[in-house]
Parts: sequence; C-alpha cells; structure tokens
Amino acid sequence: MTPDLKPQAQPEAHITVRDLTMAYGDFVIQHDLNFMVRRGDIFIIMGGSGCGKSTLLRHLIGLKPPAKGQVYFDDISFWEAEPEEQETIKRGFGMLFQSGALWSSLTLAENVALPLGEYTGLSPAEIGEIVSLKLALVGLAGFEEFYPAEISGGMQKRAGLARAMALDPDILFFDEPSAGLDPISSRRLDDLILELRESLGATIVVVTHELASIFTIGNNSVFLDPESRTMIAGGDPKILRTESADPKVRSFLNRGEP
Repeated sequence: MTPDLKPQAQPEAHITVRDLTMAYGDFVIQHDLNFMVRRGDIFIIMGGSGCGKSTLLRHLIGLKPPAKGQVYFDDISFWEAEPEEQETIKRGFGMLFQSGALWSSLTLAENVALPLGEYTGLSPAEIGEIVSLKLALVGLAGFEEFYPAEISGGMQKRAGLARAMALDPDILFFDEPSAGLDPISSRRLDDLILELRESLGATIVVVTHELASIFTIGNNSVFLDPESRTMIAGGDPKILRTESADPKVRSFLNRGEP
C-alpha cells in the first residue's frame, strides 16, 4: 500500500473507506469508493436496486473482504489487521438484519441474552438485568417471555435492535430496518434510532431505500450508482435532494414529488 492511501488523522472519523472495489470474481459491483463516516453520524448507504448496498455493508462488518482497498476503524485498517484484532473490532459492532434474525425457539429475553452469555463473564442475574434494560429501551418492557411468533413485525425489529445493543456497541449497522413494516411502525423505528443515537452516542450505518427514513434519520450518506458502478454523491441527503450536481441523485431523492 502506498502511504497516501492511509487517511490522515481525523478525530471525527469513525469509519473511513479508501479506494474500495467490490467484486464477485471478475464481476465488479462498485469501484473506487471513498467516503468517511463521522463519529455519531447516522450514515445512509443508498442507491437503486442492485447497486451493491448490502454488499458494501458486508465489507464494513467484516463478512467479506474487498477486491481492493481498505476500511479503517479509527486509524486501524481492518482487512490488514491480525485476526485477533479484527475480532476485537467486530465486538464493537451491533447488527440488525433485515428480517430481525431472531431465534424462533427462544424467548425475547433469551435472544437478547445470547451475545452476553457468549462474550461476557456476567452472572445470569446480571445478564437478566441488562436484558430487561435493553428491551425497555426499545419499548418492550414486560415482553421478556414472549416468543418472536407472538409479537408483530415491528416488535420483532425492536427486539432485534435490543439484541444488537446488548454489548453496548460503538457502531450499529442496520440492513433495510423498515423492510416489511407499515408506515406507522417504520416511523416509530426511525424515532427509536434517533433516540438511541442521542442516548448511546453510537455511530449508526443504515442501508435503506426508504425516502421517509433517509430524510428523518440521515445526516450523512453515500449514493451508489449501478450504471457507472461507483459512488456519485455523498453528504447530507436533505442537501443532496436539491443541490446534488447529479440528476440521478436528485431524481432518486425526489421520487413521488410533483
């Protein structure tokens, strides 16, 4: 790696992507991605269908190495780090998958307790206290003994969020959190994301194409274009909606407008 690829020390930079290329074999999905997620951002990964939003998320959370380029967490290059250091970094992540990904055979309390039992030496009583706190934070106090099939889709998403927060992560990653939700449940989830960012101080990265969510929660973003296979815009989506120099970005962010 040439020295100029490493980002300059910037205290506000939590995640920095440098010259990233995503590919499956010889098929390039996106190339030359360069952007920064500031500490405390709610950062939106957006773009049309098939542009590689979820693939980019997989690169960021350590599930798939890039074909080229680097992902830095603070000043540590994740894909150049030793496996032990990578695991340490990943323990600072919380992930909410599109489906919620709850274990159907476990109660909500047991689902949230899983990472605590796996990665901490806390006693069952201490784990129980944390589980109750996390469920209360997402509005599910009193639902500890319910199974996922016994609650609504919106409640399942909130339970998945409680589990993602179990280890007090520095960074929360969401993959299409509003998928499958009605507009009211989706808005409640957006409000909850904003509340959690304020109360926990976490950096949040969200893959979504939902305009209501993009404008409600996002303060920074990257726009991936499936045609040119690279990013064509970045910044506050509310500003990009009217001021982006690229008509594709303005069109995407003004869908449904007269």
